[in-house]
Amino acid sequence: MDEENKLSRKTVLKAALAAGVAAPVALIGGPALARTTVANGQAPELTPACDDGDDPTPPQTEGPYFKPNSPQRTSLVTSGTPGTRLTVSGYVFGLGCLPIARALLDFWQADVNGAYDNVGYTFRGHQFTNDQGAFSLSTIVPGLYPGRTRHIHVKVQAPGRPVLTTQLYFPNEPRNNTDTIFDPRLLMTVRDVGTAKEAAFDFVLNVPQTPTSTSRPTSTTPTTSTSTSNPPGGTTWAAGTGYSAGARVTYSGSGYVCLQAHTAQPGWEPPSTPALWRAE
Repeated sequence: MDEENKLSRKTVLKAALAAGVAAPVALIGGPALARTTVANGQAPELTPACDDGDDPTPPQTEGPYFKPNSPQRTSLVTSGTPGTRLTVSGYVFGLGCLPIARALLDFWQADVNGAYDNVGYTFRGHQFTNDQGAFSLSTIVPGLYPGRTRHIHVKVQAPGRPVLTTQLYFPNEPRNNTDTIFDPRLLMTVRDVGTAKEAAFDFVLNVPQTPTSTSRPTSTTPTTSTSTSNPPGGTTWAAGTGYSAGARVTYSGSGYVCLQAHTAQPGWEPPSTPALWRAE
């Protein structure tokens, strides 16, 4: 990768700071934002393994509503489209946390009523990352339909590499606790901006890279919490317990602070769910 195609520390730090202004507890060192998790020099965790067009691999199934040959566009809405406006932005990284230029992202979702357009291409479209590995999608918050929580589908493909098929989720959705496909590792960070919403998510693909000290995105943003709650100290994490944002627990001798309200379930232990817990 040429030097000009590598994402600079300054660019990533600026993006992280912009994302963290309105909701520092949820966004600083937050879920799925690979740009904020590589300061220790380790390769970021892969975005969870997904289907590449063969047999579906739950919980990131393609579902029944994918259509190939979507139009190339970065906006899925017009001025008259009903629904709460949503902008989803982020980066596509490889294993060395270097950005991937010209990565393909193909999005599809339900409309405000929870329906998919299976005739045309409403709320369907693909785009490519820019030279900095960045993407941005203008859409709406998708509606709900029976059996599922709120979500957006996406296929991501680095040039010449296998396709990653996955779904993006919204924090604090009541159905997150009952949707059997939901995976907290795929939570976006979301904030309100007036009557609209902004969301962020970074994809990390299984693409070998060699990180360097001058090109690896890092953030020096402090990871202190601004929560004013009085969380219970010394509580041991337990499945079935409802935790509020700011609650503190211990697990295997380590302390964690809750980033997003949820009811704990087996498999969501703090070390396994950085979208829900941050190590102290």
